[in-house]
Amino acid sequence: MAQILILIGGHLCTAPRPQKEAETLTDAGHDVTVCGFWFDPELVKRDRLLMANKKWQFEPIVDFQPIHRFRNLGIRLRSRLSKEGFLHLGIFSPELLGYGTQAMLRAARRACADLTIVHSEPGLWVGSQLLDEGLCVGVDFEDWFSEDLLPKDRVSRPIKHLKVLESRLARNCTYCLTTSHALADALAEAYQAPKPRVIYNTFPWAERSQINYDKGDRQNHNLPSIHWFSQTIGSGRGLETLFQALPYLKTPVEIHLRGNYPESARQWLEPLVPSQWRDRLFIHPTVPNAELVSRIAEHDIGLALECKDIVSRNLSVTNKLFQYLQAGLAVIATDTAGQREIFSQQPAIGRLIPSNNPSALAQALEDLLHTPDKLACAKAAALQAAKEQFCWEQQADAVLQAAHLTLSV
Repeated sequence: MAQILILIGGHLCTAPRPQKEAETLTDAGHDVTVCGFWFDPELVKRDRLLMANKKWQFEPIVDFQPIHRFRNLGIRLRSRLSKEGFLHLGIFSPELLGYGTQAMLRAARRACADLTIVHSEPGLWVGSQLLDEGLCVGVDFEDWFSEDLLPKDRVSRPIKHLKVLESRLARNCTYCLTTSHALADALAEAYQAPKPRVIYNTFPWAERSQINYDKGDRQNHNLPSIHWFSQTIGSGRGLETLFQALPYLKTPVEIHLRGNYPESARQWLEPLVPSQWRDRLFIHPTVPNAELVSRIAEHDIGLALECKDIVSRNLSVTNKLFQYLQAGLAVIATDTAGQREIFSQQPAIGRLIPSNNPSALAQALEDLLHTPDKLACAKAAALQAAKEQFCWEQQADAVLQAAHLTLSV
């Protein structure tokens, strides 16, 4: 079987899609290595836990943990200089795409795999270099990288260069995946390329065996519970709409947010929360992957309040929606193109609402909370959808087909 290298831009534990890809390809008999970067000591511990008893490997390309900061001063300095050069002179450098981009290329060259699959902005550049060298490259557009972030955050990004890299890989990689038909169609049209194969960000149904039924989050078990999570709590993720909707709610509930919560996020969030709701809002840190489905499953409604004004977020479907289904939560989601795609197939899983519309969110919440039978039906439909359609067991064959087609060329 083939040697396959998967390149990611950070920690393994924050990259569930490459994890599932590696597991699927290894189960098919391939020799798989995932390479990424280490930054945070706590996440390094989680990475090591994840790798216990795996048949595939994870190797950090560069260890950026604080204890190694002096060793990596050169990489950090090149990154800073590249940003200055781009802002003031418009000079493109691969370091603009992320720390350690050149080191990623060196790791890929050393591996000289039969297939190298890239998942991140640095990976786009690495993949293009490997194509120049005649190597076999695959790409997974987990996001539309050149169409991500708010306008104010795009000023310092090399958008033109990202588009060139995306276009080349979309046109030249037989193994070309993305997260929704909406995004696949948009990429194909933008770059006049074949439509990428759609692999939803679903999770294994078998992981439900990990649910421990502990109540680690909830405080008052007599109240229904609303859950939202992301890697980081902050603006631009729909939380503004949630806080603006709270004054319209009549049914008492608990609200649980999970994610990294830096001081800057606290200063942003606290003024937005109505005073009468502060004793029913709870902030939780991220948890190891194996614990997440348990923590989600103890709630009732999952919120996927993505914004439509960022092209990538409008077209893709995030992990959280599928994890809500896996955990058996009713879902309230904004009507982005990606989330409409899922609700068009399984409308009974919850409610689809207009983006940035607090009154619509409050109405959808009240509709489910005020009528327990409706909430129970939506939760049951979510679980059924995860079991029968939106689980990784239903996606794995498409990954294997893409790999087989590419490796047989």
